[in-house]
Amino acid sequence: MAAITPPKSLPQYSSPKRKTSCLPPTHFDYSLSFNTTHLSLVPKVGTKWVNITSLRGKTMGWKRRRDGPAVVRCTAEGIEEGMLAGGRGQEGHVAVPERFKVAALVACVMCLCNADRVVMSVAVVPLAAKHGWSSSFLGIVQSSFLWGYVFSSVIGGALVDKHGGKRTLAWGVGLWSLATLLTPWAADHSTTSLLAVRAFFGLAEGVALPSMSTLLSRWFPSHERATAVGISMAGFHLGNVVGLVLTPMAMSSVGICGPFFIFSSLGLLWVTTWAYGVANDPRDSRSITNSELRLIQAGKSDFSVNKSGKLPPLRFLLSKLPTWAIIFANITNNWGYFVLLSWMPVYFNTVFAINLKQAAWFSAVPWGTMAVSGYIAGALSDFLIKAGYSLTLVRKIMQSIGFIGPGISLLCLNFAKTPVAAAILITAALSFSSFSQAGFLLNIQDIAPRYAGFLHGISNSAATMAAILSTIGTGYFVQWLGSFQAFLTLTAVLYFISTIFWNLYATGERLF
Repeated sequence: MAAITPPKSLPQYSSPKRKTSCLPPTHFDYSLSFNTTHLSLVPKVGTKWVNITSLRGKTMGWKRRRDGPAVVRCTAEGIEEGMLAGGRGQEGHVAVPERFKVAALVACVMCLCNADRVVMSVAVVPLAAKHGWSSSFLGIVQSSFLWGYVFSSVIGGALVDKHGGKRTLAWGVGLWSLATLLTPWAADHSTTSLLAVRAFFGLAEGVALPSMSTLLSRWFPSHERATAVGISMAGFHLGNVVGLVLTPMAMSSVGICGPFFIFSSLGLLWVTTWAYGVANDPRDSRSITNSELRLIQAGKSDFSVNKSGKLPPLRFLLSKLPTWAIIFANITNNWGYFVLLSWMPVYFNTVFAINLKQAAWFSAVPWGTMAVSGYIAGALSDFLIKAGYSLTLVRKIMQSIGFIGPGISLLCLNFAKTPVAAAILITAALSFSSFSQAGFLLNIQDIAPRYAGFLHGISNSAATMAAILSTIGTGYFVQWLGSFQAFLTLTAVLYFISTIFWNLYATGERLF
């Protein structure tokens, strides 16, 4: 039960020597005590004194301020929570916390990131019919995006560590939007031009995930980071839904060029909003409140940002088994993810003989469910951490769900007899797979907070090579054996082996 403790006497304005209050004499000092939680009210008066204290520096003294609205401060164990509404100089109205605005913008660009990839997965069917491409060459076209992606991951990760995610991500979005716009022209010009443009597209998109990871680690306290990643990755997975549904509709009404023009325009619009609305670090933001900034900093481990650009020796990073656990998990995740992303429309069209629009709808449902389950995984992970479970145990639980679930689902997919049954099993596979976001993806920041971008780039490059092999390999397996069953079984086995390796060697402790 809260105990209300009124002041013994109201402070007199003529008594500045009163030592029981840290406030200047013009403040009323009421307090509502909940053990370590205190609620204090500063009323509206003609003239009041404000303590000018910044988290970026030291206490600067007292400043006289004219009439202003009452300010409510909630302090829990020394942390001012977000009852103080608005940014600096914007008190008096309720506002969304600045960190969630950042997460929303990141989610939007991750949606575009994946939608731009998916456009080609749908458009490749009429393009193959138009140009007479074989199934094996179709796999090469699908994988060409990854040729550039594999090189930009490490470089992009290092740039993110040095310059931050804001600038790196803005340049990446601008360049990949340009490549998206040029794709249909390149396809009509020559296959060489098409492969070059798609490789350039992948080169630009390689910075997206390292930028997201680093930005969210700076903007969110540790106990909210999994939820923030869940929100952002929900946008990423919804990009599949948007691309799979809108692309055939746009092609049927405008032509093959339609979806490429739409998504590239949205990307350039996002860059404009991003450039003026976000800071690399909450300490550099002009919109964040002091209470929110204190909350963010109090909930993060103490580490210095790598502004020098110097990277740790690669041999040192690779000498630790937890690093290899992350790399192997990323390889497995990308292997299965890109098999389903690149071949799902073709799978439904080939195995169940349904048209492209129907195949797009059957393909879109699993990705939409994955967006929801990814958020659930993040919220569950944060809940377990707050409940006192060790970070290592939570990461192992999340990653085990993220691998065992898809493995079992893909094995069962071999026996699906209807498109509805196949859609349900693929939905289950992708829904379980989204738990990896709270596994290896967050574990990168756990073990190497200063070099997270670089380590993410290394693991992403290895995973991209695996994605290239799986995308091309699926085409050859289908052409050679006439079915998807063998490759689905191989992918399921890889999931199970990775689960064992992860549980043996992964850790939540900081190593670098």
